[in-house]
Amino acid sequence: MAALALTAGLAGCGGVAESESRTTTLTVIATNYGDSRHKNSQGYWDRVALAFRTEHPGIDVDISVHSADTVEKKVAELVERGEAPDIVQTDSYAEYADQGLLHSADELLSIPVQASFVPSLTEAGEMKRVQYGMPFTVSTRLLYYNKDLFRQAGLKPPNTWKELLAAARALKARGVKYPIAVPLGPQEAEAETLMWLLSGGGGYTDSTDHYDLASPENVSTLKWLKSTLVAEGLTGPVAPGELNRNAALLAFIEGEAAMVNAPLSLMRQIDDSTLSVPYGTVPLPSRTGKEEPTMGTADWVIAFKQREHREEIGRFLDFLYGEKYVTEQAALYQLLPVTVPAADAMRADRKQKSLWNGLDTLQNLELYPVSETNWSQVAEAVRSRIGKAVAPGGDPEAVLSSLADVAD
Repeated sequence: MAALALTAGLAGCGGVAESESRTTTLTVIATNYGDSRHKNSQGYWDRVALAFRTEHPGIDVDISVHSADTVEKKVAELVERGEAPDIVQTDSYAEYADQGLLHSADELLSIPVQASFVPSLTEAGEMKRVQYGMPFTVSTRLLYYNKDLFRQAGLKPPNTWKELLAAARALKARGVKYPIAVPLGPQEAEAETLMWLLSGGGGYTDSTDHYDLASPENVSTLKWLKSTLVAEGLTGPVAPGELNRNAALLAFIEGEAAMVNAPLSLMRQIDDSTLSVPYGTVPLPSRTGKEEPTMGTADWVIAFKQREHREEIGRFLDFLYGEKYVTEQAALYQLLPVTVPAADAMRADRKQKSLWNGLDTLQNLELYPVSETNWSQVAEAVRSRIGKAVAPGGDPEAVLSSLADVAD
């Protein structure tokens, strides 16, 4: 009996060991979107991982969340050491895709999930017509305006550059410090720049998605900006090239700026502020009033091949892209959903009304050219040079040509 008991015990231990050996652990590195302890993204990812494990008991998910300015470095270090994580959620994919380190989306996702992405985001995640970047978050930029200042000046939200200029002049005449804040400082000038270029009929790339930085449309846009808004002092006491995004947004929150181009997350900042500035949002006015593509930014999910967990990664990503978690992520952080079903659900929900203007731009977004492997170098050049293009004595065409040289 003792022998039988010992045998049974060993068999039992072997069963546990065998069961544990069949458990796969996925490693995930993600970006934190929270601005407080309560909204730290770790909580979101922990909820997803717990729910997934309940449905897939043979797969563990080990998730670490890092600040946006450290994720890229952390992943690069792991890849360099030959310890690439299974899944990374970050703002780029081209470098690793170009090195052949990533799974393509169709190697991982079920057909319904792959087909559910907003089409413009699917295209933006492609390199050489193969999708490696799976969209995780997307945001757009809108023109925020101070309702009280506009009402006092008898103004309506502008739809054209002509109307924008007239409004800025009227606001300056009433003593508004920043009729329109234009942050072209080094913090995130590539975003503000792209917004203006798109509204002028240009952009960073042409219709074939190749760089076209010094196009006639782009030159014309910066010349207009320099000769009107900047030259007339309508952009406030700080030169655009010296004004960073955070300072511009703070000026709006404090009621010193009547207009500013900003992401949807500014709504959360205003809600969290004790100042409660009354605001409205509209698409950035275009040169003629014609609808132009809206500037958008996206973060991506990428999956590394190294640890050979393709099947398990696919199961987790199919779960992650369910409507429940896509909607939760977007609503929690004032972002836009990356799938059509989630977008439709939020558009029908009056609780999400503040995001409706953003949702309406989803089908007409223009993102950074992240499929270009040198985009980070081009973006850095934009941040350091573009402010000089609209400064007194600046030469928009020369600056844009120098950026084109970097791109080439």
